[in-house]
Amino acid sequence: MKKFISALLTFAIAFFVFSLLFESQNLFPKYGEKDLNSTVSRRYVDKSVDENRPYPETGSANIVTSIVVNYRSFDTLGEITVLFVSALGVSLLLNIGGERLKFRIKPNFILRAGVRIITGIILIVGIYIFIHGHLTPGGGFPGGAMIASSILLMYLSDDNFKEKMNTFNILEGTSGILIIVLGLIGLFVFNSFLYNFLPSGKIGELFSAGLTPILYVLIGLKVGSELSNIIGDFLSEGEKA
Repeated sequence: MKKFISALLTFAIAFFVFSLLFESQNLFPKYGEKDLNSTVSRRYVDKSVDENRPYPETGSANIVTSIVVNYRSFDTLGEITVLFVSALGVSLLLNIGGERLKFRIKPNFILRAGVRIITGIILIVGIYIFIHGHLTPGGGFPGGAMIASSILLMYLSDDNFKEKMNTFNILEGTSGILIIVLGLIGLFVFNSFLYNFLPSGKIGELFSAGLTPILYVLIGLKVGSELSNIIGDFLSEGEKA
């Protein structure tokens, strides 16, 4: 009886969702008939960098950045949340807490020295990418991924690197809290989550685009620390019962 009721409910929900999607097709123009160049794209460009506007909404030279951080900030926050939940799931499923794994082949001097040189370069480039995300292609996610890649190299070249990883937990929590706080300030003071309440400045300069570079720095630090923690969890032994 329970199986019959479950099947009946599943069929009813599926029929409801299918009907809703089928009827919603009439609300949208047919594929290829809508001229997006004259509506959405042009509007975002004008709102961001139009020099005739006395105060552009974002002032970011990178239009993609303006859209990601300002106009779809809830989506960006959701992406960060998904990454956080994934890191939490990895930590819980692997029962993390033991010592880090030791590789059978010890890293030699050439590997250790080479990784230290390369790691510094990767870290600098990663930080550069998310600091300049409002000026050039890039941003918080690619910059954070580069930081995590440097951490992976350090794991491969240094058996004692686990002991130096605790600061990433603090960095991850702090950057996440600051993003939420900035978003709530915009929501309660200006009625918009992550509202750009700082001056836009001059388009093309490093200190411009208001809140956008600050958010990208926080996103880059959070993504980098979360991915680094996931790497650390995968390369750690579980607690022994």
